[in-house]
Amino acid sequence: MNQTAVSVRGLRKAYGGFAAVDGLDLDIARGEVFGLLGPNGAGKSTTVEILEGHRNRDGGEVSVLGEDPGRPSRRWRSRIGIVWQNEVTPSELTVAETVRHFAGYFPNPRNPDEVIELVGLAEKAKARVAGLSGGQRRRVDVALGVIGNPELLFLDEPTTGFDPAARRQFWDLIRLLADGGTTIVLTSHYLDEVEALADRLAVVSKGRVVAVGTPATLGGRAHSKATVSWTGPDGRHDHLTDTPAAVVRELANCFGGEVPELTVTRPSLEDVYLSMIEQEAAA
Repeated sequence: MNQTAVSVRGLRKAYGGFAAVDGLDLDIARGEVFGLLGPNGAGKSTTVEILEGHRNRDGGEVSVLGEDPGRPSRRWRSRIGIVWQNEVTPSELTVAETVRHFAGYFPNPRNPDEVIELVGLAEKAKARVAGLSGGQRRRVDVALGVIGNPELLFLDEPTTGFDPAARRQFWDLIRLLADGGTTIVLTSHYLDEVEALADRLAVVSKGRVVAVGTPATLGGRAHSKATVSWTGPDGRHDHLTDTPAAVVRELANCFGGEVPELTVTRPSLEDVYLSMIEQEAAA
């Protein structure tokens, strides 16, 4: 079996005279969680809509699960799942009725009761969707995204509106799906979410991919200088260095043991991402 779930070469899409996607290249392996980052207007949403088969492209080659999403077959559509940014769940039905109804659209659906359990809504199965909290309705959206037993799942800003506890529970659900072999494409403005979930990620700016890597190595992050900070008799000090361990040893010798308010930090994923976006904006 082809180990590439998504392959994109030279993708282009323009609206009038504006190039929303301008020669984008991308590869996503089967079974990985892949994050797409970029500011508003960078071309992420247009790219994902093309991959989902919901928007036509102007140029380039695209293969999703071995087929062209520009000519989607019924069988191909049954192999992908989508969790939209905005809620699409009917509010009049109960959770169980909704999930069972949508299961009927697919040739090989998952067991509706198991899916309801999977997304943490077993106790709400008989409750009407209209009466659920925002986070619970979002879980119904996820249930509808996975009920068809998709090989590839698109998640568009999946935890918008979640409280911190609900977000962490949702992360566990995504990890469970990934462990089961589902390929996941995640777009999110929450950098901690992408860092926690993504095996790899791409930064999109001005309609092109400007960097690809793991959360730990993106943009040379793993080799970035560290900042050693401490408090001395004359106040707070910050020292940028390639050898933080050596600096800490020297400080420990100077202080004769514990170093007051010692911290060692490297650039966060957010720091690296914002630096990339600023450089691209200035280019």
